[in-house]
Amino acid sequence: MQLVVTEKPAVARVIAEVLGATEKKNGYLEGNNWLVTWCYGHLVEPVYPEAYDERFSKWVYETLPIIPTNWQYQIKEETREQFEIIKSLMWDDRVTSIVEATDCAREGELIFRLVYQMAECDKPFTRLWINSLEESAIRKGFEDLIPGDFLNNLYLSARCRQCADWLVGLNATRLFTVLYQGKTLKVGRVQTPTLAMVVDREMQIRNFKKTPYYTIQMPLGSYTACTDKYEMKEKAEQDMILCSGKTATVTEVKREEKSIAPPKLYDLTSLQRDANRIFGFTAKKTLDLTQSLYEKKLVTYPRTDCNYLSDEMGATTEGVIKAVLEHLAFSPAETFQPEVKRVLNSKKLTDHHAIIPTVQIEKTDIAKLPEDEQKIMNLIACRLLAATAEKYRYESMTAEVKCENIVFHVKAKKVVDLGWKAFEEQMRGGYAIEPEKEETEDGAMQTVLEDLQECYAEVKPEIVERYTKAPARFTEATLLTAMEHAGADEISEEAERKGLGTTATRADIIEKLIKDGFLVRDKKTLLPTEDGEKLITILPDSVKSPHMTAEWENDLVLVSKGEKTAYMFMRSIEDMVRELVATYHSISEEEKDLFRVEQEVLGHCPHCGKDVVTGKYGAYCSGKCGLGIQRAYGHTLTPMQIKEVLDGKKIFVKGLKNKAGKSYDAYLIPDGVEEYSYSKDGSEKSGWNIKYRMEFPEHNNKRGRR
Repeated sequence: MQLVVTEKPAVARVIAEVLGATEKKNGYLEGNNWLVTWCYGHLVEPVYPEAYDERFSKWVYETLPIIPTNWQYQIKEETREQFEIIKSLMWDDRVTSIVEATDCAREGELIFRLVYQMAECDKPFTRLWINSLEESAIRKGFEDLIPGDFLNNLYLSARCRQCADWLVGLNATRLFTVLYQGKTLKVGRVQTPTLAMVVDREMQIRNFKKTPYYTIQMPLGSYTACTDKYEMKEKAEQDMILCSGKTATVTEVKREEKSIAPPKLYDLTSLQRDANRIFGFTAKKTLDLTQSLYEKKLVTYPRTDCNYLSDEMGATTEGVIKAVLEHLAFSPAETFQPEVKRVLNSKKLTDHHAIIPTVQIEKTDIAKLPEDEQKIMNLIACRLLAATAEKYRYESMTAEVKCENIVFHVKAKKVVDLGWKAFEEQMRGGYAIEPEKEETEDGAMQTVLEDLQECYAEVKPEIVERYTKAPARFTEATLLTAMEHAGADEISEEAERKGLGTTATRADIIEKLIKDGFLVRDKKTLLPTEDGEKLITILPDSVKSPHMTAEWENDLVLVSKGEKTAYMFMRSIEDMVRELVATYHSISEEEKDLFRVEQEVLGHCPHCGKDVVTGKYGAYCSGKCGLGIQRAYGHTLTPMQIKEVLDGKKIFVKGLKNKAGKSYDAYLIPDGVEEYSYSKDGSEKSGWNIKYRMEFPEHNNKRGRR
């Protein structure tokens, strides 16, 4: 009997159905000599710093840097039950081998390997590597299982990524939080350089000073001719006056047919960009929607950075195009003959091919999908049709016109054949989305192509004043592009991968920056918060440089290919962390106030005498003596109640519960402090609590007597 371990329950159900394992058990499926179980993402995680040394439980400079020599892992408490199920199945005497069927990517490899190791399993395993959850793809994948040790380097790169994030994030976060003594300053190997790009753009916008420039425009029948820019208004006015009422002569006309090649197929980042630009979806939402479509077998694997299909997928792709045209709302021109070879290129394949629909759409009522899933489905289908369609062709005209030796230009174009853009127009029309206007520096492109006269008499030119524009703020679409290309100018063309993060992680990075309070969304725009700007101001380039992080990402790819050792990569990270801690060891008193949060003093600590103040997570003793003040008998106290307790006054608390679970009301009277201690996860916890005496309201006593 073989055991299949997937990353998610939904995937397990699909694979189990194909294998015939349809009998439901607790945490797995069984049948036809197969067992199929699942993780819930990461079941295993690195231990907390205090597991290495109790000294690390306190955030102080003297304990930094924290660099484990032997990395330790623990089971996540919220998923321990499922881990125990997987472990018991791995140890089941009926199981002779295991099929690793977690997501076919770096993180999927890490999820399985850590579970396999923590379960202390030594049974042989093979790897299922598929691009879709269609039955045919799953069956083919099980026919071509990969030996378990074939992807050892991919696992090593995943371990390196995880350990590097732990080292940089933990040490830099603790270092700068301790130095600045305010809010927790979360620093991340990838998220901080991403934040830096947004902050830098905001600084460019604030420091930008718009300057006017001028052009002379002149109506010529259906056209408008325009001069180059003038920096000085006086000169523009002189030339305008010179031309007024005179004759303009066409000195040169150039017509040519041009074309724009079809776009490539979608990888995840380009899909997220378009979904944000067209529908306003966040990158995370687009990934979630695409993942849902994947689990419904309607599209191929979403977490890909590839824009091509493998050479042998020609017939499959033709079948998918036929299914799209028959079952989705696209009407091709009679001349449409899909050029499938254009999207096939095995040499450019990475871990997974591009995102395309599957023939499962033939068996699915797309109209019954949630509306947002339909939008993503149509976007992916539209891109497949566009990528295999004809070029977009148009006739372009440029002309030079002179009046009193002052040169004007006319630019215009006319569509000859929409080609691949016809599919985009159909999709936009289906959602009533206005197409973007094609702009030139001097306004919208003219779309008439009438013949120009040789001369135009008594022309009436006029001056148009415009202003230089500041850089645009980032949207998620443009930030994803910036992340994808970060550091590209400084990294060699031969680099395996450029940019910040991966296609699979960029959405989560943006969400984390928002959750941590460093970015905010304003409709489609992303803006840095005040704390986000301050954080980037104080951090050194070693933790906020997009170039350095992009280099690390490229190094991780080299590790996955066996072209760089995990030891070399980790050594470079450890050296950077040590240098960071050694360099930043003190700041001025003035700098310490940069992130200081205004705190209300509620009273004096009855144990050490220091102020008890309000904080982000509630009241605490500023002397950090270990006093617990937030709760009494399981009840969370309000700031006003804490004030009264610290003043020695009794407080009235409703809804306390006795051991039998019955509610009662009581007065709590502070009566000194008492020490407490207990064991948790193998370590001793201790501190101080306020003691209380109880008094009961009269009505409680009467009720008790009755």
